[in-house]
Amino acid sequence: MPTTGPELRLTPQRRAVLEVLRGCTDHPTAAEVIDRVRHQHPGIGAATVYRSLGLLVESGQALELSLGDGASARYDGNTTHHDHVVCDTCGRAVDVPRLTASPITTAARGIAHDTGFDVTGYDLRFHGLCADCQRLNGATAEA
Repeated sequence: MPTTGPELRLTPQRRAVLEVLRGCTDHPTAAEVIDRVRHQHPGIGAATVYRSLGLLVESGQALELSLGDGASARYDGNTTHHDHVVCDTCGRAVDVPRLTASPITTAARGIAHDTGFDVTGYDLRFHGLCADCQRLNGATAEA
């Protein structure tokens, strides 16, 4: 769960970046956020968007998903605690709703009991191939 960072004044540029993030569910990269913000604010600079993303993440108003393996970070305007499924080929990330009575919650309680930790949360990421990459891989395999 994101921690609440310092209070952040929402300048028009930051507000535009935040609106883009909250208006999408596809977890865009910084480059994709820049393109989307520029549709509404053509004069905004890339550095301003990058800086805004960093400040929004730091203040807890957005999430940065670091997917590893050299993939570009992706951003999420949904800061409620939720998990993701990530495509291993293209990096697409999709929200997975959190179930409070799931086997994972039960496992977290067991881990707390077994280790003596006070488990305060968990982050879960499933990996696989999205439908688009499955189609591409199928077309490649058949070709």
